[in-house]
Parts: sequence; structure tokens; C-alpha cells
Amino acid sequence: MDPNSCNMHSHCVHMEIHQVVPPPHKSTLHKLNVRLKETFFPDDPLRQFKGKSLKTKIILGAKYFFPILQWGSNYSFKLFKSDLVSGLTIASLAIPQGISYAKLANLPPIVGLYSSFVPPLIYAVLGSSRDLAVGPVSIASLVLGSMLRQEVSPSQEPVLFLQLALTSTFFAGLFQASLGILRLGFIIDFLSKAILIGFMAGAAIIVSLQQLKSLLGITHFTKEMGLVPVMSSVFHNIHESIRKPKLFWVSAGAPLMCVIISTLLCFAIKAQNHGISLIGKLHQGINPSSWNMLKFHGSHLGLVMKTGLITGILSLTEGIAVGRTFAALGNYKVDGNKEMMAIGFMNVVGSSTSCYVTTGAFSRSAVNNNAGAKTAASNIVMSVTVMVTLLFLMPLFQYTPNVVLGAIIVTAVIGLIDIPAACHIWKIDKFDFLVMLTAFLGVIFISVQEGLAIAVGLSTFRILLQITRPKTVMMGNIPGTDIYRNLHQYKDATRIPGFLILSIEAPINFANITYLNDRTLRWIEEEEEDNIKEHSSLRFLILDMSAVSAIDTSGISLFKELKATMEKKGVELVLVNPLAEVIEKLKKADESNTFIRADNLFLTVGEAVASLSSTMKSQSTTTEEAHTIVPHY
Repeated sequence: MDPNSCNMHSHCVHMEIHQVVPPPHKSTLHKLNVRLKETFFPDDPLRQFKGKSLKTKIILGAKYFFPILQWGSNYSFKLFKSDLVSGLTIASLAIPQGISYAKLANLPPIVGLYSSFVPPLIYAVLGSSRDLAVGPVSIASLVLGSMLRQEVSPSQEPVLFLQLALTSTFFAGLFQASLGILRLGFIIDFLSKAILIGFMAGAAIIVSLQQLKSLLGITHFTKEMGLVPVMSSVFHNIHESIRKPKLFWVSAGAPLMCVIISTLLCFAIKAQNHGISLIGKLHQGINPSSWNMLKFHGSHLGLVMKTGLITGILSLTEGIAVGRTFAALGNYKVDGNKEMMAIGFMNVVGSSTSCYVTTGAFSRSAVNNNAGAKTAASNIVMSVTVMVTLLFLMPLFQYTPNVVLGAIIVTAVIGLIDIPAACHIWKIDKFDFLVMLTAFLGVIFISVQEGLAIAVGLSTFRILLQITRPKTVMMGNIPGTDIYRNLHQYKDATRIPGFLILSIEAPINFANITYLNDRTLRWIEEEEEDNIKEHSSLRFLILDMSAVSAIDTSGISLFKELKATMEKKGVELVLVNPLAEVIEKLKKADESNTFIRADNLFLTVGEAVASLSSTMKSQSTTTEEAHTIVPHY
């Protein structure tokens, strides 16, 4: 019988032993090129240009950077009819929401309409989603207003506050566009789904509570965003709410109809004479230039850069998440990097045309999708509708009551509280639920940005924990096969006498070598204790490295230390299936061929056990023969 055909698990199978070979030699420059390509260009956007003529490459390049050329070349009247209906529908939502969200950001209401005119035009040219409806959103408005208000009062210094808001928008757009150009979109992935769910729920509650100022008619209201100061303002100034408008019920219903009806009623009864707070006169005309209002110097530069960074990340995350959601429903692809550039450029341009931070809003995008939008032209229709409103209809909004705007904000953000998603996270991952709860409570009881920062920090801590404490499991044999699996997961898996088989399920680097060394030695001590009870000895330590995707110089030293320690204990170190980068570095570190030998490397655990068992059996037979006494006659 072939000596490699039997293992120590009492069953014999024919098994061919395969050799572990290092990858083909490649230069350092080539490796760097591959690594950079996989990091920044995983979708390989240049592959569409291969083998094409210069003219075709120019056309494809133009369509890549300006998606409007791609869908615009096949545009038809049939598509326009669908986009017209969708555009008018989302405009009916964008107008009241734009005014409301501007007030949420402590900005003049007209700025919200400006932000619903220019940015959608930019996105229609550069964006890759046909469903994304662009404009101001509640979360970015809330964060922008709350962060700037910490240093500047919007009521006492309205001009400075507007300047800082526009400058923050510029930095937000610059940051977003830079992520797209440099293809660094993975940065926004640090905002996990759990963080966003908790953050949006907490923000929705804070936003809703902030609207008590308008809904109850309170004039002396706190400028802070926490739950405690907001509720204190309500109870300490409850006497003011007695003067709340008698027409409070008109805040129910569809946003635009609510605005129209309440405006007409307030005009008819001269509401300003009855204690009802109104928007007041709004400027008529399209967006004025605001480039001269951007402040790139002074004591508030740090504030606007920080505000731009945070609002930029939040709005970018929301916009891309919404775009990908509807792209999945519509079975088409959204390019994340192009979306980052589109959202970034529209905010940079918007900052110089009296607009504040904008992105793709979920509520408007859902309406856009349900209304049958076929292309990004629906954003153009919405923009034109807003332009008509700015040019001819602004006087009509003078009598719109603030209570209606407060109700619109509440109804818009209350949908951000996703209880089923929270329950699903609790069911799947308790730590994710803790992160979500941290974001939720942090936003409510501390502040928007600090609550978000704590949640991100907790998520980052989890990542660091996974890196520094990688999973290591003991493996056993599935009876009747040469398959080896986790002993704790597969109850029928059995341990092989004389073998300790461990699987390392993470990259090995300087951050986790101490843990891996300590954990491995503990496995060995426990195994030795068990062997004493069973009157057997440990002969081989097998490390399955199939899940070790990378290793650094510190990781190499781990194996050298383990090798030395095992030799002292009379145990042989065996490596199974080291991947290309790992085996290459191990070979380079062992030029004398004393550390990594061919008989210590195997492709599978099954082959390793079969071969080493055969070796043990041969050695045992030789020893027995050596001790046999042959009689002489």
C-alpha cells in the first residue's frame, strides 16, 4: 500500500500529495501597480476603451464624464412625458421642503429654493442615477445649522451665518468631489448601516422636537439640539403656547396643498394680526452670485472646514445609499465615484450661487421613482418649475405660516425612524445594535456631531478588535472524509491523536502577533495536558492559513518564534495552503531553507495529516524493528 494512502484516523483513501509553490516572480513596481489598481480602480473603468479607435475613445470618455450624453442620445418624447410628470410631482414636494429645510438650517427660506434650482441642473449632467431627486435634506440641514450655531447666532448675525453656511457648502463639495476624483469612496464606508439608522432616528426626534417652537408658537426657544434643553424650553415657556394659531389643523395633509391652503387662509384673515407667525416677504428672482460671500480666512475657518467635512460625508452617504437602493430596484448600475464627483461639483457650484449643502433625498427620490421617472431629466423639469416659482410666484409665499413648515419637517423626518431595521440588526448582530443605540442616544442627549463621532469611534474600535484579536479555531476530521472543520461548529468532527490543527482566519501583522503567539501556546498547553491523560504525545502543530490573505515582517517573526518553541517541545510546525503573498514572503525570509521546508508545506489539511501519519507509522515500525531481538542458533 502507498505510504501516503493511510492516515491515523483508521480509514484508508488514495491521496495524492500536491506541492505548495510560490507565485511567479513579479517586480516591486508591478506589484505596486496591481495593488493601487485593486485599491482605487476595482471596477477598472478604462477597460471599455481597450481596442477602440481614438474617435470612439473620445466619445466614450465624454459619455463617461457626462452621463447626460449617454441617455440623452437615445432620448424620446415618450421618455419626456414620464420625466415631465415625475419632475412636476417632485417639484410640488421640493418647494415646501426646500423652504422648510432652509429654516431647519437657520437660513433664509429663499436659500432653500435656490438650492432646489441650480444643484439639480448640475446633477442631471453629471449624475448616473435616473431616480435620484436632488435638493436640501433634513439631516444635512440639521447638522449644518446646529454646528454653525455653536459659534454664530443666526438671528444676531444673519449675514455672517449665511456666509459660513455657503463656505461650509464649498468645503463639503470640495471634499466630496475629491473623494470621487481620487477614488477614495471607501472612506464613507466607515458610516455603517447601523450608525446611519441610529443617527437618523435620533436626528429625526431632535428635528421634530425643534419644530415645537413653530408648532406651539414659542418665541423664547433654546438654540441647543439636545433632548434635555429642548424639552426644558417647552415646559419653561409653555405659557407662550397658549397663543398658538387656531388654524393648527391645516398642517395636516400633502405638503404643497397644505402650503397653498394655509397661505390663502392666512392672507384672507390677515393672520399677522392674530399672532400667527408667517414666513414674510421673500426675494423674487433666480439665484444671485455668492462667490464674494465665501470666507476662506478669519477665526471661523476651522469651523466651516469641520462643518463642511461632516455635512459632506453625511450628505454623500445618504445620496449614494439612496441612489444604489433605487438602482437595485430598477436593475441598473450607479457608479459610486461618479456620484461623488457629481454631488461634489454641484455643491461647489451651489456655494457660489447662494445654495447650501444638497444631495439626493430619499423622500423625493421615492416620489420620483413612483411617479415613473425614466432619466435624470426629471431633475431638470423640477429645476425649471422651481425657477418659474422664483421668478413669478414668490409673493404668494409671504403669508405661509411657519407652523405649516414645522409640520412638513416633522412628517418628512419621522419616516427616518426605522424600527423594523433596528429589530433586524438586534436579531443579526448585537454589537451593531449597540453601535446603532450609541448613535441614537448620543444624538439625542449630547449633540449631533458628537453622537455621530462616538458611534464611528465604537465601530472603529470593533474593527481594531477584529484586527488585534483574530479568530483562531481548532479543527477536526469529518468521519469518512478528508475534510477538516471547526470542532465547535461541527459536533461530529473528531480530533486526530498526535496532531493539533489550528485555523487562523485573518491577516497576520504587527497588531496581532502577540495575541496569536499567546493563543497558540495556550492551545498547545491544553493539548499537552489532554495528551498526558490519554498517555499520548503531541507530534505536529498544523496551521491552516487558507484565510491568511496578507502578512508583514512582524508576522514572519511569529512563525520563526513558533518554530523555535515547537522544536524545544519536540513538536513539528506544519503550514497548510499559505496564499501567494504569504508564501512568497516566507520564502524570502528563509533563504537558508531551514525554516520553511517542502516537507512542512501542504496544500490541504487532509494531505498534511495523511502524509505525516504515514511518516509517523513508518518511524514507529522502524523503531519496533530496531528493538526486536533476533535469536542466534
